[in-house]
Amino acid sequence: NNFIQRLRNGENILIAEGYLFEFGRRGYLKYGANTPEVVVENPELVEVMHEEFVHAGSDVVEAFTCYGHREKLKIIGREDDLEKLNKTALRIARKVARKHNKLFAFGLCNSTVFVPGDEKANAKVRDMFKEQIEWAVEEGVDYIIGETFNALGEAMLALECIKEYGKGKPAVITIAAYFPDITTDDVPIPEACKILEENGAAVVGLNCARGPETMLPLLREIRKTCKGPIAALPVPFRCTDEYRTFQSLKDPKTGKHLYLNDLESVRCNSADIRHFAHEAKQIGVQYIGLCCANFASYFRELAEVYGRTPPASHYSPDMSMNSVFGDEETGVTNSLAAKMKEFTLGIKK
Repeated sequence: NNFIQRLRNGENILIAEGYLFEFGRRGYLKYGANTPEVVVENPELVEVMHEEFVHAGSDVVEAFTCYGHREKLKIIGREDDLEKLNKTALRIARKVARKHNKLFAFGLCNSTVFVPGDEKANAKVRDMFKEQIEWAVEEGVDYIIGETFNALGEAMLALECIKEYGKGKPAVITIAAYFPDITTDDVPIPEACKILEENGAAVVGLNCARGPETMLPLLREIRKTCKGPIAALPVPFRCTDEYRTFQSLKDPKTGKHLYLNDLESVRCNSADIRHFAHEAKQIGVQYIGLCCANFASYFRELAEVYGRTPPASHYSPDMSMNSVFGDEETGVTNSLAAKMKEFTLGIKK
């Protein structure tokens, strides 16, 4: 499972993320705090979700440590669980990864306390990154992810820490692109990705914030700018040119902002995911996945476009087998099918 060699061989790496939103949807995580306490409260459920994503085609099992850092756990009064949470998440992910011969990864995310030019604040961020990286190395990860950074300065700090404390583990660094195509410290995002690549990141690109349609144009610019593998992990929501991020989406009926708890009304459908995967493949995105609000059947769609037939493909939809909407020529429909179609679709003969 040599991560770098697989990239050099031209392999595509498929990675399922999205644990935070899915556990929130299932009622095991508090939206707003967005902290992964489910890891210590219900570790068996985390293992099951890893299994679901592997079943759907993920090449990577990423430890669920998103916002599992000191500052966020302090907010919910669980800073004392920091080491336990990180090590538990790592061991669950390693178990599933090794069982299925998948890549085992760990993710750092934005610290929420980084301030450009503030040495005191950023020394605290460095210490946070250092302790998490050292735990990840101790547990034997194959590579380390730094993600959801909105400032190039913090992304660079994460990369520096991975290089310093990661004992040679490769780094994947991805940026969250908000409305303008620049970082919050005012660097054009394609240029920021190039800088990260030139400073040793094995893969650079985008994750979170933007939906498939609004991420694609920026990916095309990054592909022109960067020489090596690029990453794309959008959120599966129907973002638009007017509302490029899922944080800015509004309810089409009421006009109210939907983030965070009411986004279900603007989810992508399976066809949206397939379209994104086809476009990303044409761009040359080699490291691809889905971020917040991903779930297994979405990921199966992406995996199949990238030429995979994971175990979940055995259950891919086949409407020709449906008793009402199936293929009339095969005789799969029943005697009331025509009337049921009329009633459900408004078809009149």
